[in-house]
Amino acid sequence: MPKEKVTESESTEELLEANSEGQSLTARQKEILSLVAQGFTNREIGEKLDISVRTVEVHRFNLMRRLRVRNVAQLLRQAIALRIIPQGPATPTTKT
Repeated sequence: MPKEKVTESESTEELLEANSEGQSLTARQKEILSLVAQGFTNREIGEKLDISVRTVEVHRFNLMRRLRVRNVAQLLRQAIALRIIPQGPATPTTKT
């Protein structure tokens, strides 16, 4: 199956649609997204927030569905574009 080319206007339109979704993320979803952006694993996020790994997985799945992305790279790119997480050079994080 050949891949379809995405035009800039389609990409912009999708971003605008996702923007309304991005603004409606819960505080917990934004917190999970921030931790994903910092490089924490599902297990580490679960330990840090005192929730199960399965709950973290559900939050990530819902984030990806709501922001209409298929992988973590797209999720992070979309989150930066929507200013849900800050853009800039990655800083080392301490995983505890």
